[in-house]
Amino acid sequence: MRQNAINPTGSSYSQAMEVRNASRWAFVSGQVPADENGAVPEAFHDQARLVWRNIDKQLRDAEMTLANIVKITTFLSDRQYRQANYEVRHAVLGGHSPAMTIIIADIYDPAWLLEIEVVAAA
Repeated sequence: MRQNAINPTGSSYSQAMEVRNASRWAFVSGQVPADENGAVPEAFHDQARLVWRNIDKQLRDAEMTLANIVKITTFLSDRQYRQANYEVRHAVLGGHSPAMTIIIADIYDPAWLLEIEVVAAA
């Protein structure tokens, strides 16, 4: 499988991802900032890191890694978390920059400051 990031604007994410020769796909439902016991951290950075750990676990169960992600959809409870979201995402993904959408939304549980779903290909 080959991924080709299409980013003519030079932004911190790809405008599109071309995927060639993928034989498996994983569509990961929105992951929320709750651990296996249902505990939710208060701080945004802690919630974001927990969401990414939950995504990583789902992908590992599908025999994939974060590098297989081709599309991210992030739901933020408030615009004020844009920068913190970028910081955590960049720390987790490094130079990997899948296609991405960020939506400001009223999230299901008021304790959750974000929710992230991804599509991965292998």
